[in-house]
Amino acid sequence: MMTRSDQSGGSRADDLNRPGFTLPEAAEPGRAAVVGSGPNGLTAAALLARAGWEVDVYEAHALPGGASASGDTLGAGTTVDLGAAGHPFGAVSPAFHELRLSEHGLRWRHPPVVLGHPLEGGEAALLYRDLERTAEGLGEDQTAWRAWHAPVVQDPYGTALNVLGPLARAWPRPLGMVRFGLRAPWSATVAARAAFRTDQARALFTGSAVHAILPPGRPLTAAFGTLFGGLGMSTGWPVAEGGSGAIVAALLSVLTAHGGRVHLGHRVTDLRELSSADLVLLDTTPAQAVALAGDLMPTPVRAPLSRWRHGSGVSKVDFLLSEPVPWRDERLRGAGTVHVGGTAEHLSRAEADALAGRMPERPFVMVCQQQAADPSRAVAEAAGHTVLWTYAHVPLGYAGAVRARIEEQIERFAPGFRDTVVRAVETRPAQLEQWNPNLVGGDIAGGSMAGLQLAARPRPALRPHRLVRPQAGRPGVYLASASTAPGAGVHGMAGAWAVRTALADLHAGRATTPGR
Repeated sequence: MMTRSDQSGGSRADDLNRPGFTLPEAAEPGRAAVVGSGPNGLTAAALLARAGWEVDVYEAHALPGGASASGDTLGAGTTVDLGAAGHPFGAVSPAFHELRLSEHGLRWRHPPVVLGHPLEGGEAALLYRDLERTAEGLGEDQTAWRAWHAPVVQDPYGTALNVLGPLARAWPRPLGMVRFGLRAPWSATVAARAAFRTDQARALFTGSAVHAILPPGRPLTAAFGTLFGGLGMSTGWPVAEGGSGAIVAALLSVLTAHGGRVHLGHRVTDLRELSSADLVLLDTTPAQAVALAGDLMPTPVRAPLSRWRHGSGVSKVDFLLSEPVPWRDERLRGAGTVHVGGTAEHLSRAEADALAGRMPERPFVMVCQQQAADPSRAVAEAAGHTVLWTYAHVPLGYAGAVRARIEEQIERFAPGFRDTVVRAVETRPAQLEQWNPNLVGGDIAGGSMAGLQLAARPRPALRPHRLVRPQAGRPGVYLASASTAPGAGVHGMAGAWAVRTALADLHAGRATTPGR
């Protein structure tokens, strides 16, 4: 069982022994341009600036941060996460640890309960930041639950090193990757039925797997259930104190402390305006990268990016409540995240409908109660109120309203919920994309996680982040977004891997086949 010193994260001994993200040797530092200021772009920029590079970040929006931003959209005194809310990957990110974000103001806060999953006619399944306590609550499944999740719980930081990067590489912890890999290829549905007997354990596992935004019957979704559950029971699913924008503020603090610059309201439409840079890193979708780089990209690189597919979307509703959610199982009041959707079978049906373009009657709804860990989310004029963050999985680009369906889902497990609603703000897929063009059709994963797009993001290659190799008089161009390895999540690792690839290319300085 892990020891913990305070709410900010793991124990001090764990923190001292955590691996960071080291960069390879490179030629003399030069100039770098980063397009997009999401967590991946800012991580790339901060790592380069710290290594002595002259770095400029260009952001089309008036505010930095991409989908990791916060605001007071529910009124004065509220802090609402406009995009990402809980951060299981942020807590274990080697890149964030390397940048020492805690020294730049970032504080992780953990709720009493990591995750809750209510079921009709029964007690909710609860996941704690403790494997033993979680297992004990799952009755006859406790032994199987311990055994299934042990590889991640016993070495969460090693697991993060293994999985938060391209799969086609030498794994830093090979034995741990093999143990994890034995659980990964299966569908969550098959794994849950084979490993567990109770509805509680199956729902708790399947709900975590649905973070892939895929039907849990798809291959490899068991990897998500195992990973999210294991991280939750070790390093947790914390929130950032003061909102997810605090993560961006910490990254900006590192960047500017080393001389980096951010240009807001500056939309880059042609890479030729960045021709004086030695490296260009794009925190964009593949389609945007193709539009920017054009014929600079070799055909073997451009072709798979042009075929990139997006998966299901999300539709978001934020609520200001007069009191905490009146969950039928009162223990859920202490949960940072609640998966609302019913049994594993219900989740499977809802996800299949969304992917097929049908709006589910009872969609999967993710509810975040950040105030369970961070009381600052409602202060001053909003004191005594509760800020509630929710989204539902919907068909890509769905244009209809979902507030009523989200309320109906929550009401199933929290009778009287509607009576507590003071204010609500709904943000549909088109509005999400308008706010952040990387969220195409409400796709928060940067592209479908199905099949090859999970295993080889954004294309099969030994260096998937490389779009254009640097040559004399022409900058190297690299993709540094959730559309490349290791995928979605506020962890900065896609940006970190893009930097590592770029510096390795400069150090090697030898001509090879483009895109390989």
